[in-house]
Amino acid sequence: MARDSNATRARLLDAAFSEFATYGIAGARVDRIAEAAKANKRLIYVYYGNKEQLFDAVLQRALETGSESIPFDADDLPGYAGSIFDHLVERPELMRLVLWKQLERPGLTGAEAESYEAKITAVRQAQGAGRIDASIAPVDVLTLVTGLSQAWFGAVSGPASGTTGPGWPADRLAAHRAAVVESVQRITAPQAV
Repeated sequence: MARDSNATRARLLDAAFSEFATYGIAGARVDRIAEAAKANKRLIYVYYGNKEQLFDAVLQRALETGSESIPFDADDLPGYAGSIFDHLVERPELMRLVLWKQLERPGLTGAEAESYEAKITAVRQAQGAGRIDASIAPVDVLTLVTGLSQAWFGAVSGPASGTTGPGWPADRLAAHRAAVVESVQRITAPQAV
C-alpha cells in the first residue's frame, strides 16, 4: 500500500510540475493535474492540502533535486555557474516554474532562506581567506553567479527564446556556457595587489 501511495504522490508531483510550469499557480487546474497523474483529484487534497501547498511541494522537490545534482562550492563558483546552466538546459521548464514562483509567491521559504544563508556564509569565508574578490558583498556575488547562470533562459529576445532544450544548437550552448563560466571567473577572481 505504501508503495502505491508513494507512486501516486510521485505522479502527482510530476504532473503538477508540468502544470505549474506552464500555467503558474493561478492558472493551474487541479483537474488537469489529477488527470495527467492518472489519480483521483481528492488525493491532491489528502496528500498536499490545497493547490498552493502542492506548488510548495513541487518547488521544494525541484530545489532538492537541484541541490543534489549541483553541489555548491564557494571555491569553484565558475564551475557552479556552469553546472546550474547545464541543469537548466536539461530542464528548461524549471526556469518557468521559478519565474511563476517569483510572480505569484515572492519571498523565500524557510528552506530557501537557509540554503542561501549557507551559501552566503561560504562565499564570505572564501572572501576572508582571499580566494574570492572581497570588493563585492557576498550576497551580491551569489546573486550575480545565479543570475549569469540563468540569463540565457530569461533574456527577452535572448538566444533561448522561441526554442526548447533539444532545439538549441550545441555550439551555441557551449559558447554561452563558456561565457557564463568566464564571466563568473572574472567577477570572483581575487584582485591582484
